[in-house]
Amino acid sequence: MDSIIFDVDGTLWDSTEIVAESWDEYLHNKEHMNITITAERLMGLFGQPLPAIAAQLLPDKTEAEQLRIIDACCQAEHEALLKTCAPLYEDLEKTLKALSEKYPLYIVSNCQAGYIEVFLKSSGLGKYFRGHLCFGDTGLEKHDTILKLMDTYHLKDTVYVGDTMGDFLSCRKAGIPFVFASYGFGDVPEPDYRISRPADLTKLFG
Repeated sequence: MDSIIFDVDGTLWDSTEIVAESWDEYLHNKEHMNITITAERLMGLFGQPLPAIAAQLLPDKTEAEQLRIIDACCQAEHEALLKTCAPLYEDLEKTLKALSEKYPLYIVSNCQAGYIEVFLKSSGLGKYFRGHLCFGDTGLEKHDTILKLMDTYHLKDTVYVGDTMGDFLSCRKAGIPFVFASYGFGDVPEPDYRISRPADLTKLFG
């Protein structure tokens, strides 16, 4: 194995409470919309590309309006997350430090452009990662974004750590093993590997 690629939400941190609060505040105060965004609702949406999330949250809006509003929500979210780091999962930095001494670490997410950078800055964990790529950068489906990152960094034998069935299916399409973070937001019945906390990665690949 020559590297490890991580998802963000539900794998490295849980930003749902902060994101929900920032979206809810923006939609009420700036768009004057009678809509309630909760962390629980976002947990079921995270992992999908932003246009898909926007379509589900704002079904009565045109596609252009959906994208305008969700982009503004994301700007509010970035500001909130830079002020307050979302909860990181147990022993995350200790785990990343140990893994990065043996493997190059990367991030691939279906998030908007700029979100991974916010995570790295807010958490202070940027020093452990060699690179990252997301849907907002590529406009591609997740498996293609994974393959693009692999090609960019010349990765031949990697694994992906994520928390949803979408992550699992993306790994199948990309032809790489999937490590299921069972502490995250989704359920994957038959992953290649399963961890109940980040530190379990050091047992698998340490």
